[in-house]
Amino acid sequence: MDYYLQTLLIAGIFITLTLSLNLINGFCGQFSLGHAGFWGAGAYASAVYTVFYALPVPGPINMLIAIVVGFIAAAICGLIIGVPCLRLKGDYLAIATLGFGEIVRITIMMTEKVGGPRGFINIPHLANIFWVYAVAAIITLFMFNLKRSAFGRAIISIREDEIAAENMGVNLFKSKLFSFTIGAGIAGIAGALFAHTQQFLHPSNFNFMWSVIILVMVILGGQGSVTGSVIGAVVLTLVPEILRYIGGTIAEWRMTIFPILLIILMLIRPQGLFGAHELHFKKSGGA
Repeated sequence: MDYYLQTLLIAGIFITLTLSLNLINGFCGQFSLGHAGFWGAGAYASAVYTVFYALPVPGPINMLIAIVVGFIAAAICGLIIGVPCLRLKGDYLAIATLGFGEIVRITIMMTEKVGGPRGFINIPHLANIFWVYAVAAIITLFMFNLKRSAFGRAIISIREDEIAAENMGVNLFKSKLFSFTIGAGIAGIAGALFAHTQQFLHPSNFNFMWSVIILVMVILGGQGSVTGSVIGAVVLTLVPEILRYIGGTIAEWRMTIFPILLIILMLIRPQGLFGAHELHFKKSGGA
């Protein structure tokens, strides 16, 4: 039972993470490769609060404070990297964010107070499956509303054509900075949930490969699609575990079979499962 619960927890956390990166990459069209750094910043900052500075209040209140701390810490990191780097485009921005992610990871490894390369232990178990999926639902609702809002459409217009968006009165830098900062902050929320469900953090949890995995989830579901981010996170988390559960030769070759399936999907549907579209449910009308 613990195995299934753990898988569901990780899937829920990755839903929040994928939505946060979709705001940056999918909505605004800014190519970030250091998202695991924001995730790690939120995870460690929230854990530092609950381990060393927790208030004498009930656990749920401390968890809520830890989420806020994780959001603020990651959002500040997003602001710090966003102000100088968001005037860069394409590969240059990707390299800058990649460098930032590595700076965060190495800083964690060099900080003895949080365990350094040994990892951060004794983190209280304050979050559970309710917290994980309640936050995922709130972030999903926020993203849907943002996408439909005038400001959300302005952000999306930057992805489509920066020159046209600027000519229509969109402030490119402020809109990009908003997307980057809020996206980073939401990743920090996912980090707080990760820290307080796993109760242990290690710098290797937040290396470059995890940034790539989160990016693949966004691309798999469809850049700019909220529904796609949710489905992409769930599929990329569950399918490898399903292949493991089947056992036999499939389980042994699952780490090869799954990338092959991704390649086939990208060849057949390069825009991802949902493209930029959303899943809508038609209302039944009366006579």
